[in-house]
Amino acid sequence: MRASVLRGGRMVLRDDVPEPVPGPGQVLVAVKACGICGSDLHFAAHGDDALAAGAQMEGMPQLGDTVDLSADVFMGHEIAAEVLEAGPETDAPPPGTVVTSIPALISQTGVVPIVYSNSVIGGYAERMLLSAPLLLPVPNGLDPRHAALTEPMAVGLHAVNRSAITPAESALVIGCGPIGMAIIAALRLRGVEHVVAADFSQTRRRLAQTMGAHETVDPAQRSPFEVAAPAVVFEAVGAPGILNDVMRRAPAHTRVVVAGVCMEPDTVMPFYGAPKELSIQFVFAYDGGEFAETLRAIAEGAIDVAPLITGEVGLDGVGDAFATLSRPDEQCKILVTP
Repeated sequence: MRASVLRGGRMVLRDDVPEPVPGPGQVLVAVKACGICGSDLHFAAHGDDALAAGAQMEGMPQLGDTVDLSADVFMGHEIAAEVLEAGPETDAPPPGTVVTSIPALISQTGVVPIVYSNSVIGGYAERMLLSAPLLLPVPNGLDPRHAALTEPMAVGLHAVNRSAITPAESALVIGCGPIGMAIIAALRLRGVEHVVAADFSQTRRRLAQTMGAHETVDPAQRSPFEVAAPAVVFEAVGAPGILNDVMRRAPAHTRVVVAGVCMEPDTVMPFYGAPKELSIQFVFAYDGGEFAETLRAIAEGAIDVAPLITGEVGLDGVGDAFATLSRPDEQCKILVTP
């Protein structure tokens, strides 16, 4: 079987991956489409740092197995697929059903996230295993390429839900990459009446308007805080210095939602937040209900993900796609279609 794997910091094509065999509670699926996530790009470039940070983290259970970067690593977690075969004693949709799923594989030994693994095959492959209890059939004849964006768009919905924003409050989204776009779409889904998006890229600002932003700002020309006095600021960049700058500029009592995952040490000035009584909320991923609501919103047309898909490659093009996505003016979301 063919799969694109991370090897030595680069994505390479293999044609000798053993066929996955579904166990109890699992299904074998043929991958129809898998989105390339920014977290995959970061892991390819800084996997050692990411694994070290995860190992140091306390306060939550450690899921998954140990990843050996000297061996091939399977990735790909924004998935739409077709059911081929169910494992023994497994209640699953019939073969031919197009599904998506929260990216996690349940087995008799526990739960392994489908993110980075030496053994659990991800969506950059012809076939993979998914967990039958987590499957959601794709409704309304929705294009599998659009269904694959359920996972990243659910990230945006979760951020908006955690912010507790109301329709009458103003929102500022800083960073119009895929996470920022998902947040903008979710804000419009929740009926927020004033959404401002800020990004240095003209291409991304235009796309932000397509996704529902009422106004866009080039921070090189004007401070976005001059355009809006936001009740909620969504930080969707994930780079050092951004959070501190938001704290410095934000109005008093602003709620700051940190959705961009900064994987490097960062410095903030607590004094910027104390007198203004800023609230800072970190967010990550989504829950099952948000994942299902996102799929339903895409299928019913409440969220149009088609404009976000700016490229499509086969398994032999994943490496080049990773390189292209490092230049954000050129692409937003590239899909892998095995």
